[in-house]
Amino acid sequence: MEEEGDSSPCVQIQSGRLSGRRNTSPRRGGPTPPPAVPHRCLHKIALVTPRQGVARGIRHQRHPRTVPRTEGRIGPLRRPRGTQTPLPVIEAITDALANPLANRGRLTAGERNSEALVQSARQAMADLLGADPAGVVFGRSATALTYDFSRTLAKTWSPGDEVVVSRLDHDSNIRPWIQAAEAAGATVRWADFDPATGELTPDDISTQLGDRTRLVAVTAASNLIGTRPAIPEISRRVHAAGALLYVDGVHYTAHAHVDIQQLGADFFCCSPYKFFGPHLGVLASRPELLETLTPDKLLPSTNAVPERFEFGTLPYEFLAGTRAAVDFLATLAPGAEGSRRERLASSFTALEQYEATLRRRIDEGLAALDPITIHSRAADRTPTVLLTIDGRDTTDAYRHLASRGVDAPSGSFYAVEASRRLGLGDTGGLRIGLAPYNSAEDVDRLLEALADFLRTPGPRG
Repeated sequence: MEEEGDSSPCVQIQSGRLSGRRNTSPRRGGPTPPPAVPHRCLHKIALVTPRQGVARGIRHQRHPRTVPRTEGRIGPLRRPRGTQTPLPVIEAITDALANPLANRGRLTAGERNSEALVQSARQAMADLLGADPAGVVFGRSATALTYDFSRTLAKTWSPGDEVVVSRLDHDSNIRPWIQAAEAAGATVRWADFDPATGELTPDDISTQLGDRTRLVAVTAASNLIGTRPAIPEISRRVHAAGALLYVDGVHYTAHAHVDIQQLGADFFCCSPYKFFGPHLGVLASRPELLETLTPDKLLPSTNAVPERFEFGTLPYEFLAGTRAAVDFLATLAPGAEGSRRERLASSFTALEQYEATLRRRIDEGLAALDPITIHSRAADRTPTVLLTIDGRDTTDAYRHLASRGVDAPSGSFYAVEASRRLGLGDTGGLRIGLAPYNSAEDVDRLLEALADFLRTPGPRG
């Protein structure tokens, strides 16, 4: 669809499908650069919609790299579920599919294209995470990678060994370790966070460490309440106990400049669809550590690292999208110079400042709504807010918001242990998650819709 008087090609999302009018004929010999995307196309959310100078330092709404709008007239407030996909990422995926692809090799155009996509995606993720590209592993999802590595690491455990998990975590960084420990005869120890503050401290981890601790699994940021534990200090204590540290960075990577060396993570996993990319999982580790591990794999498959941990043919088009997502992130701070890693650092500095401004706007607005309880209270947290409403079901609030074009969902979002620790059972609450394309207007619309919900009759007692 095009604006009246605009003959530029427009790529957009309609009913979950990519549509648009453009020439997709492949160039022989390799992927073509994605065409420039016009900024006047309809149904697009700008990367940032500034208001009153809040978004200064982040590219603004007239920048051509924009995000398709799929419904309503407000930017989705559910980033922890995944971001909207920028058009350059969509173009990279379709461009990869429009050109020859084959299993990796060096002889044919398809083989060379696939090899180039894999290597460029490894380098992009290495730049994003501060990792060695030779230690970057791709998988179906972060959950699948955690299951794969839990089974592999469990081969090194013996009965009586111990594994530490945290109640702050998403279940994908809890259940795989519990099940792997059970299979190995190891003991699971739990680190609890303070439900009054939402804090998980290094001391909470230390009290669970012992001579037989083999691994600690902990999140870098809670997907439910946003808490960001002090991972570097936790890492020092875990390593002093002679254990390995597996960090779930799925929620964290969307909001912070990652440096796995500074964090001290032995393993760090994330999901590109949380930061403008496609649906797959990424794990980063030291190549020399990966060399010590032996996964279950097919006999003819390579034993090289990191490929020995990647089962079957990789989704090359998604690797193209992942590389494009990292490149997109590197453009968020206008005027940033230097390497991609340096430009990413500038982008995340601007992004954190912008999202913190919007989070304060949400916190101040919610504080004026008396029946609402905010459960996101940690001193260091992402722009993710979990709330409950006294005497009301947040699922009803979710429906009410959705009817007004506000996308802020309700649930426990697979962080069931954290939800129970907060006294919310398996139900959880209403979660608000900010992204760079959200604006002050989006926040105001949310607050207005919540206030409107509170004025509606509740259930009769």
